[in-house]
Amino acid sequence: MMFARNTNLIYDLLGVTYFQKREIQFFQRHTWKVSCLPACLNPINSIGLKSLHSDMNSWLPDPGDTDSLSHPVEKMDSNVTARSTSQDSPLSIEYEHAMEALSSLINSKKRGEKHHKPGMGSKYKKLERMSMYIKILGLEEHIAGLKIIHVAGTKGKGSTCAFCEAILRESGFRTGLFISPHLIDVRERFRVDGLDISEERFLLYFWECWNCLRENVTEDLPMPPLFQFLTVLALKIFVCEKVDVAIIEVGLGGKKDSTNVIKEPVVCGIASLGMDHMDILGDTLREIASHKAGILKPHVHAFSSPQAAEAMEVLQDRSHDLGVPLEVAAPLDYKRLNGIKLSLSGDHQFINAGLAISLCKCWLQVTGNWKNPSENESGKHILPEAFLRGLSTARLSGRAQIVEDYSFKTCKLEGNEISSGNLTFYLDGAHSPESMEACARWFSNAVRAENTTLQLQASSSEVNNSENISGKRCIPNNEWEHNKTKQILLFNCMDARDPQVLLSRLVNICASSGSHFSKAIFVPNLSTYSKVTSGASVIPVDIPARDLSWQLHLQRMWEKIVNGRDVMLHGKLKMASAESLPSHEFLTESASCHSHENGFLHRSAVIPSLPLSIKWLRDCARENPSLRIQVLVTGSLHLVGDVLKLLRR
Repeated sequence: MMFARNTNLIYDLLGVTYFQKREIQFFQRHTWKVSCLPACLNPINSIGLKSLHSDMNSWLPDPGDTDSLSHPVEKMDSNVTARSTSQDSPLSIEYEHAMEALSSLINSKKRGEKHHKPGMGSKYKKLERMSMYIKILGLEEHIAGLKIIHVAGTKGKGSTCAFCEAILRESGFRTGLFISPHLIDVRERFRVDGLDISEERFLLYFWECWNCLRENVTEDLPMPPLFQFLTVLALKIFVCEKVDVAIIEVGLGGKKDSTNVIKEPVVCGIASLGMDHMDILGDTLREIASHKAGILKPHVHAFSSPQAAEAMEVLQDRSHDLGVPLEVAAPLDYKRLNGIKLSLSGDHQFINAGLAISLCKCWLQVTGNWKNPSENESGKHILPEAFLRGLSTARLSGRAQIVEDYSFKTCKLEGNEISSGNLTFYLDGAHSPESMEACARWFSNAVRAENTTLQLQASSSEVNNSENISGKRCIPNNEWEHNKTKQILLFNCMDARDPQVLLSRLVNICASSGSHFSKAIFVPNLSTYSKVTSGASVIPVDIPARDLSWQLHLQRMWEKIVNGRDVMLHGKLKMASAESLPSHEFLTESASCHSHENGFLHRSAVIPSLPLSIKWLRDCARENPSLRIQVLVTGSLHLVGDVLKLLRR
C-alpha cells in the first residue's frame, strides 16, 4: 500500500485527527531503530511502522551510545543544552508538532487551579488513572523492575536528585533522571546517563505513548493532563532505555502526586520542608509534611533531611505506621570532600548532598553493589571516589547559576583589550520563603567573592597591566578607583506567592551581608501556563501589551520595603513602555528615597517585557564600560528559564 503525502483530503476521509496527520507525516519521513515498540497502534500508523524493525541501519543513535544521546552543552557557564538541528529541519518541525500536542494537555493556566476542562474523568482518582495509563502502555511489569529512588520535598529535592544521578552514574550505572520543571526545553526533564534525551529519541517515545493512550481514551478515562503524561513518558523512556537506576523527583506534594504511582521504590527521600503551595497542600507545616510523607512505602528504606520539629514528627509518625525506620541524613561535612567543591553552589547544598549520599549508599546496599569505604587514620569514613566525582559534577540549571553575558564587543584601552561592558546574571528560581533565604545568602557570597577577585586582579595589573588574569576583564591600575558595582534585582513571581514575605527576606538577608540593590526591575514572564515551547521556539520582537497590574503591585511592595513606608503618589506612577524606557542614567543615579521624576521611581521600574529589560541592561552596560552590573534573577523558575533563553540567542 502506498501513502499519499500531505494529502489532507485522504486524511479527512479516513477520519484522521490534526495530530494524527502530523504523526503520520513524521513516520513517513523518518525510519527508526526501535528498542521498545508500542503495545497498540492504530491501523494507519501500523502501516507506517511496519518496516521499523527491519531497518537496522537507521541514523538514530544506538541505545548504548551515551555520547550521542543528547546535544553538547553550550560554553556559557550555564549548562544550557545546545541544539545542533536547524530550526527549519524536518526533525525540528516535528518536534514543534509534539510541543503543540503537549500543549493540548494543559488543563489550567496556573498550577493549583481547581477548575479543569470538562471530561477530566471524575470517575477515577488521579493515581487510579495513572495506573490505568501504565497498563495501557504495557509498562506495569517493567516498572516493577526499575530500581527507583523517589524524592519529595519543598526545596532541594531537584538538587538532591541531581546529586544522586551523578553519584550513581560515576559509580558505573546507567542512570535515568526525571525532574521538573524544565527551563528551556521539555527534554531537560528526562536525562539518560546524565544527558538530556535527544530530540530523536524523545519523539520516538513521545508518539508511541501519545498514539497508544489516544487509542484507548474514553469519556471516563481521557488523555492525561500534562504532568501525568510526562510522568508516564519518563517511565516509558527509562524502561525502554534499560536504565539501572531511575531517580524520580516528585512534582507537587507526594501523597497524590502523579509520581506516587510508583509502588516499590528501592529507597525514598524527603528533602527540606517549608511553606509553599499552601493553596493545595495546606497552610501549616504539619499538613504539608503529611502530603510529602505520602511517598513513604512499607518495607522501603526512608531518609530525610533535618526538619523542623513539627514536620519531623509527622514524618516519623508516618514511618512508624508503615513499620519503616526513618533516618535523618546529616548535612555533608565539607571535610569529607577531600578538597573538592560541590558543583551546585550555596551552603544549603551541603544539606542536599548529605541526603543524596545517604540515598545512594542505601540504594547500593539494597541492590548488592555497596563496598565498604576505606577509613582514614582517625577512623572516620571518607567518601568513595565515585561519590566525590558525582558531587563535583552534578548539574541543575537555574539554581544558584552564574552566567556572564559575553554579547559585548571588546575594545582597546592603553594597549589592553577589555570588555566594553560587564554584565553578569545570577540566576536562582527561588519562590518560597526558605529558598529565598538560601538564594539571598548565595547571591551575597557570590558577589562578594567576585568583587574580591576583581580587586585582586586590579592589584595584579599594577605589576603587569597587560595580563588578563583567569580570562576575566583586566582593570587598568588607574581605573579601579572609578570602577563601580551596581546590583540589580530582576523579579517576578506567581500571584499565588506572598511577595511581601519573599522580597522582605531577600532584602534583609542581603543587607545583613553587605549587599544592597541599587535598583529593582519588575517584568512579566515570557512563558505562559497554556503552552509548552521548545528551546528553538521563536521569541517575538513585539510582544503584545499585557496586564501589568501584578508587576506594579510587586513594585509597590518593593518600594514600601526599601523605604519603610508607602511612597506611592496616586496617579503619578507609570510603567515603562517600549517607546519610553527608563534612561540609562536611571541605573547610575543615586536612589532618592522619596522622590520620583517623569512617573518613574528612582529605586525601581516596571518594564513591559523581558526582552526589553535584557536589551536595556545590555545598553546600559555598553554605555558604562567601567560599571559592573550584577543582576539577580529570582522569584520564579519560569523567569529564570526565560532569561536563559534570551541570553543564549
